[in-house]
Formats: sequence, structure tokens, C-alpha cells
Amino acid sequence: MNTIYDAKILIVDDNADLLALLCEQLRGAGYGKIRTAQSCGGARAAFAAGQPELMILDINLPDGDGFSLFRALRAKADVPALFLSARDADADRLFGLGLGADDYLTKPFLMQELLLRVQHILQRAYRAELSAAKPTVLQLGPRSVDLNDAVVSLPDGKTLALTATELALLRKLAENRGHIVTYDAICDAVWGADYYGYENSLGVHIRHLREKLETEPGAPRFLRTVRGIGYKLTKEGEP
Repeated sequence: MNTIYDAKILIVDDNADLLALLCEQLRGAGYGKIRTAQSCGGARAAFAAGQPELMILDINLPDGDGFSLFRALRAKADVPALFLSARDADADRLFGLGLGADDYLTKPFLMQELLLRVQHILQRAYRAELSAAKPTVLQLGPRSVDLNDAVVSLPDGKTLALTATELALLRKLAENRGHIVTYDAICDAVWGADYYGYENSLGVHIRHLREKLETEPGAPRFLRTVRGIGYKLTKEGEP
């Protein structure tokens, strides 16, 4: 797995409409390897067909419950899991976490919150694998960026230094190159979980970063804005 977006995700829920919405949102965020099931039996078959890197499990299923399903699948492989449930009792949440689940989300929930929790689980569970795959040199047309030394090399031999904030921002985009990274995900990566108040300055840092990365900062070729969602670092040759 080079990025979290390469992760294989298994979603189990008996609500077909919710399943379709979850798939749409996850695919829209860049996750392309998704399997679904609407029952415990279907989940076991999907798991056997290809072991996922993350399971999103409903608790109330027609032929059993998510807790028992989780125990059965975790006996086969140590796959991280996020429980979804309409039951908001603390006892259920604590029971699920006590079984070894990574997180628990009560229905109804905001899709943005689900995407953030999925991101955090994958980053936490596969930190070593993802770190090994992180790029150290980034090629952006005629300019190259050394992400270890925080230096941008220009075609004429001159160099530009990146600030700590610019480097953190660019690392996050580079790790997910070719995929949209949401505003929240970027702010969380740059300023941590308590980023509230900093998000208003994100656009300023993006502008300064473009001035160092782009030949024409006003018409960016690589660091693109995806209006209303976030930013994307395009791959070489991407239209």
C-alpha cells in the first residue's frame, strides 16, 4: 500500500441505500477498492475473496450481529474495524471497543466525520508501511522538491526554502498525489486535531507554496483547488 487510498475496504450494512451512499462518498474521496455485503454470510464470503485492510461493520444484521462477525473475521486476520450502529448506548460502544475495534460511530453521522475516522484508522494501523512508501523527491515539471531538506530546485540552479508549514502541507499532498485531500485532512495533518482557527490561513499557505512550486502560480498546473472539497497535487501528465 503506497497511500491510504490503496486500502481495500469491506463495508457491511443491511441498508442498501446507506451502502450505496458510503461507497459513493468513499470513492469520491479517492478510495477505489471497496467491497460490500448486507449480511454476515455475505461479509464472510467477501472477506474470503480478498482480505481487506479495513472493515466498516454495522451491528444489526439480518443473520447475526456485527460484534460476532467481527470476532469471527478477526480470528482470521488482524484487520482494523470501525463499527456503525443506530444504538448509541455507551455499553454497546464500550463493548465494541473492548473487542478490539478501532472506532465506533453512531448513526446518523456526518459523512465528513466518517471519512476523517477512516483516514485516521488507516494512517494509524499502517503507519510503518505508509512511511516506507513516502516520496523523498518530488518532481513538478521543471522544478524538483527535496522533501527531506525542504528545498525547491529551479531549472536555473537556484533554490527556494520551504517553511515548516509549507513542508507539512506539501508532504500531505505528495503522500496522496493524484487524489483529492480534504480541507479538514490537510489542516489535521499540518496543525493537528486542534486546528480550529488555522483553517482560515490555509489558503494563504497554499498561495505561498504555489509561488515556489508553479511556473505560473495564477494558473497552477500541479497544486489544484477542488472547490468546496480541498486540494489535489496532480501527477505528471495529468490533464
